[in-house]
Amino acid sequence: MTIDYDIVIIGGSLAGRYAALAATQLRATVALVESQVDYGFIQHQAMSEIGKISHKLSDIAGFGIHNTHADTSEPCQASVAWPEAMLYTKGVVSNIQEQNSLANLAALGVDVILGKGQFQSMATPPRLSSHLTFAVNERLLRGRTYLLASGSRPAIPDIDGLQTTGYLTLSNVWQTFQKPTLPKNWVIIGGIPQSIEVAQTLARFGCNVTLVVKYSSILPCADPEVAQLLQAQLEVDGVRVLTQKPVTQVKLIENKKWIQAGDKAIDTDELLVATGQQPNIESLNLAAVGVKWRRRRLVVNDKLQTTNRRIYACGDVIGGYDFTNVAHHEARIAVKNALFLPRFLVNYRCLPWALFSDPMLAEVGLTEAQAKSQFRPNEILILQQYYKSVAAAQLRDETTGICKIIVLRNGEILGASILGAEAPELINLIALAMAQKISIKHLANLSPVYPSFSEILENTAREWDRQKLNSNPGLQDFLEGFFQFRRNWNL
Repeated sequence: MTIDYDIVIIGGSLAGRYAALAATQLRATVALVESQVDYGFIQHQAMSEIGKISHKLSDIAGFGIHNTHADTSEPCQASVAWPEAMLYTKGVVSNIQEQNSLANLAALGVDVILGKGQFQSMATPPRLSSHLTFAVNERLLRGRTYLLASGSRPAIPDIDGLQTTGYLTLSNVWQTFQKPTLPKNWVIIGGIPQSIEVAQTLARFGCNVTLVVKYSSILPCADPEVAQLLQAQLEVDGVRVLTQKPVTQVKLIENKKWIQAGDKAIDTDELLVATGQQPNIESLNLAAVGVKWRRRRLVVNDKLQTTNRRIYACGDVIGGYDFTNVAHHEARIAVKNALFLPRFLVNYRCLPWALFSDPMLAEVGLTEAQAKSQFRPNEILILQQYYKSVAAAQLRDETTGICKIIVLRNGEILGASILGAEAPELINLIALAMAQKISIKHLANLSPVYPSFSEILENTAREWDRQKLNSNPGLQDFLEGFFQFRRNWNL
């Protein structure tokens, strides 16, 4: 069979475009197939951008942050500022979109094909797939390998009355945000990072926001102490947070949407469902080529191969939270394995993630609870410092925050959680230290620029020496005896 391409990428996500660029830079022949259906990944990027700058938007527009005691029957108090905020955000998103545009990829040699397609195989059984092709626009694309990067769409929970009452998702809420004024009252069914970002942003623009989470924490994957501090900040900003409140029913009564969340009945103008994502794979005919999936995840190995060894996958199509840096990491691994030999393994241990709230939250590696479940109590140390100890935080009046680093007694870093200003930048340093197996003692000797927020890393790392000393009575006695001898000798 004649091979048309080294790799055929079934896109529809930023990860797909990133993979196409990476493959082209390796001098491979690449086809990128994108459906003309809008999967909303640009809108997701836009929501992330709003989250990043939400605490600055009101200053840009010249208005106050929010008024939590405003009349609930009136539009948002900051509705005048909202169009200017959207204009600013659209400019940012436009620049991001331009960098990842299909036109740029085509100029670099990627064969961009717009249309919906599906896999075909002449082989029996399908998993042998010696004549594997991808059919699109009455054309058969023959690739040496294939990469699924078709992204995901909102997963809608099975709630009584939800479909008939109507709701918004992270994919289409952007259309509501384009309007001159915002609805006053919002209920967000959440539990993922994007739901928290949207909740805080709307609250800071004067909306009444209720965030409903069925778990005991607003972020089940995050360190509980850090998540609790973030929840406290959300409540300060005016977000009503309801945890352990599963939504069981939605009704429309006199043009008001009513949500039954646990024992609470809540009326609202708009309902946003942001509980998770599901992969865009239904139309790809994967079963015919031996690709398996379970629930909301494609089955892949640690080389990102699906159950068909010639088909790889990356990004949120294989499950998990929708984090761009994680998808890009997977895309790099998948492209190298698809084009050369499948010898690179995906490793999430040192991959950081961040939530662009205010203050920002970032984590990498194990949380305190995860470390305690994997190691004996005497094997690990929990190092932590609060932002109020940092000069830069005092100067910028951003003292709300905490840095927590989990280490083994020998100094190996297992993970970290940071809530506070510049948390995503700081977590990158810890992720690098973990990837390069740099001991915590070297972070203690960092000597960062003063004043800077990096000081929090040095302060936290120095806790390692103090805790080791406090837990070793013999060493304490030795040091006390040594300095007593020095003092006596000097006399």
